[in-house]
Amino acid sequence: MNTPRRPAQTLAQKLIAKACGRDHVATGEIVSCKVDLAMFHDSSGPRRLKPMLEELGAQIWDKNRVVLVMDHYVPEQDDDSRRIVRIARDWAAEQRLPHVYDSQGICHVVLPQRGHLRPGMFCVGGDSHSPTGGAFGAYMFGIGSTEMLGVVVTGELWVRVPQTYRMWWDGRLPAGVSAKDMMLHMIGRFGMNGGAYQAVEFGGPAVIALSMQERMTLSNMSAELGAQAGLIAPDDVTRDWLLGTGVPADAIDTTPWFTDDDVGEADARTWRFDASTLAPQVAAPHSPANTHPVGHFDDVAVQVAYIGACTGAKLDDLRAAAHVFRGQRVASGVRLMVAPASQQDQQQAEAEGVMGVLREAGAELLPTACGACSGYGGNIPDGANVIATTARNFKGRMGSATAQVYLASPYTVAASALRGRIADPREVMA
Repeated sequence: MNTPRRPAQTLAQKLIAKACGRDHVATGEIVSCKVDLAMFHDSSGPRRLKPMLEELGAQIWDKNRVVLVMDHYVPEQDDDSRRIVRIARDWAAEQRLPHVYDSQGICHVVLPQRGHLRPGMFCVGGDSHSPTGGAFGAYMFGIGSTEMLGVVVTGELWVRVPQTYRMWWDGRLPAGVSAKDMMLHMIGRFGMNGGAYQAVEFGGPAVIALSMQERMTLSNMSAELGAQAGLIAPDDVTRDWLLGTGVPADAIDTTPWFTDDDVGEADARTWRFDASTLAPQVAAPHSPANTHPVGHFDDVAVQVAYIGACTGAKLDDLRAAAHVFRGQRVASGVRLMVAPASQQDQQQAEAEGVMGVLREAGAELLPTACGACSGYGGNIPDGANVIATTARNFKGRMGSATAQVYLASPYTVAASALRGRIADPREVMA
């Protein structure tokens, strides 16, 4: 007697099926999943979870599966930030949490760098950019404090199995064009609700050719598409990167985690793009969806260039900016701020001479934290035109309600700082 063949499944379905202990799941089905990892930071975590846990008289289900990162309110600059960070530090000590990263960088970068993510995991984060974990073949998404309370007490969370939106990129990116440009282009095309809280999966030759950190940018900004998760099938690039973080080889299994070729349209829809024809992209105030090719903004002067955030200041991002700046200085009247995404990336950039190039170009070095991306630190002047590598440019997000924030890749931000206006990096690099 022949065994019935398992239905074709998307990567999202396979990951969720594993988490709920089943062979397969159907799109639209609601299932209860066991959580492999819960991450939260100083802003989203202890100050909200501590009083709720105390009121319930509840304990953390598994402290080894919890990661706390102090990245939003560090270094402390006022009484409010000191209070928030003190709550987080005191609670971490009281709970004897084994995985606490204080002022080591942005949570979405620190988490994988410390070996906490690997293919096949089901993870949640107390931050909207938690889909970054999808770059490693993990199903990871952001949840609010009430949902996080349920997770840290029970270790479980229900999820509605999503339809997958596949973003297939043929060709290869030209010099000076990056994953950030790919994302801005997709957000400009589909809008900030284009993902409709589904799972977005990125694939194709152009995605396969990306470095691990560039893939992280894609998955991270699936949040700006309105998606729940942003997935990339793990491969040798994933494996090699994780091995470099110290993850044991026998803990990395990339083989089962892909979307089946014969999956039906009810489970997955596909859109195709040609990376070879993509120009650098810029999003105008006050939405990432206000995206156009860089040439649309030739006459826009800039006063501030910000290279920071989880989408724009990882090691590969710093390298990209240095490639543009090498041997040159920023234009008169432009303030260049650089906030590396993690201590590890900053140290490697120092060793490679990348940080030296940025300082010689006139960069002001800021702490490795969320910083101005979340409106903390940086002191963005009122009324300034800012070009930034951040993920969002909502009105007031970077602190000033009157600043006009444009989003772009590290290449484009660097070129714009050199020219004193929004500029095409391909012209500067030529």
